[in-house]
Amino acid sequence: MKLQTCYMCTSVATSKEHVPPKTIFPEIKDSDGLNYREKLITVPSCDVHNNGKSSDDEFLLVSLAGIIGNNSIGYRHKFTKVDRALRRTSYKLLKKVFVSDVRLETVELGDNKFIEILWGTPDQKRLSHCFDRIARGIYWHHFGQMFSGATKPLLGFVSPNDKNAKTLHQFLVDRAKIDLENLQKHGENQDVFYYQITPPDQFGLLLLHFVFYGGLSIYVALSPDTSNPPANLAYELMNLGIKTIFTLGERKYEVDFGEGT
Repeated sequence: MKLQTCYMCTSVATSKEHVPPKTIFPEIKDSDGLNYREKLITVPSCDVHNNGKSSDDEFLLVSLAGIIGNNSIGYRHKFTKVDRALRRTSYKLLKKVFVSDVRLETVELGDNKFIEILWGTPDQKRLSHCFDRIARGIYWHHFGQMFSGATKPLLGFVSPNDKNAKTLHQFLVDRAKIDLENLQKHGENQDVFYYQITPPDQFGLLLLHFVFYGGLSIYVALSPDTSNPPANLAYELMNLGIKTIFTLGERKYEVDFGEGT
């Protein structure tokens, strides 16, 4: 019998890991008896890549649940499991989620109904690390083998403050939506999580799309070690600070990182 190897490395797998983490999916006690934890995706994992991961899983849950744009499942998860986690750590967990001062604001929904909203800048570096692992897990689940190469996550729900970065961010999101249009949505609990994946292009590049709680999109570009994409003139021009215009259909995106210099 052939032993399975870890989805992250070539070590022999000793356990199973949920991708995305199981904590993302509400428990029955928090969802009016509905079971969102049926048929979750698991992948083989070694001890090194499965142990000590709980803090990242909790960080990811607090970062995603309750964000404006979520469906009711995401909001309810925030006011149950997330709030319990925050109280358990005396709200110190928030300092690990946000890289700037976080503030709590009350928003009126109408009819004398209010909700509390957290505002702050999320730790994008740590989020990218979490989505790198999820992308590698989904790749293993989808293709039955380890992904060897680089990943580059794009957080669709985080908008940059800089005008040029925001324009480039929007172009990449709009481009991704075109590539993903009409592709199958995979996942048994799609109100909580589903993914889409493009076929490899002529250079071997792929795109993964994750959707959490019906409204949060994350795009992950996968560049296998075996891929050999050509140089991108537009990005080279931007790196040189030269005004660059992208077109997507009839829409134009103007980026000038040399502004003000």
